[in-house]
Amino acid sequence: MVWVGNFKSLQPVLDKPSSGAPLEVHTWLRSDIGVISPFVDWLISLIAESRCVLGEEEFVELALREAVSNAMTRGNRTDARKLVHVRCCCEGTKGVFIVVRDQGNGFDPSKVPDPLAVEDLGAEHGRGIHLMKLAMDEVSFERGRTEVRMRKASWPRHEMPAWRSHDRIARRLVSRPSPGVRVFELRQPDRS
Repeated sequence: MVWVGNFKSLQPVLDKPSSGAPLEVHTWLRSDIGVISPFVDWLISLIAESRCVLGEEEFVELALREAVSNAMTRGNRTDARKLVHVRCCCEGTKGVFIVVRDQGNGFDPSKVPDPLAVEDLGAEHGRGIHLMKLAMDEVSFERGRTEVRMRKASWPRHEMPAWRSHDRIARRLVSRPSPGVRVFELRQPDRS
């Protein structure tokens, strides 16, 4: 079943989805940073209940939080009249596919500073895209760079891709977060 509506109208309806059932949500929310955490927590609980990325929910949460935050603050410039549209599709072994779109003017990825460059290591901002790419299997920018598309596969344990050593860099990148930012530690999943 496909659920369409703004976040406030869908929140009470979808609080308890069927465990393991396919999930498709199309929703939107105003550019109010106070809504980011409740929205992300709500959507991640739906994703966890659907069991489409079992054991990988923390990574999806990190990427979703960064994408929604960037859409509101950078894309829509916290203009409460502008909306952030989110589409989330989960289905069993196919993993999760998330699209976050803002109503801004887009951006030029070549002008985004490298958060791993020595001169940028102390910066308080500018790590969102890098963290999304570390957390998800695929990240792309579409529609004039106003839309981010992210995919996280649902890997059987024996087929899980090898953990790349540079993935641990994300821990150092969030050691000094901005006020109000939730910190996640990316760690290697249990391979037993």
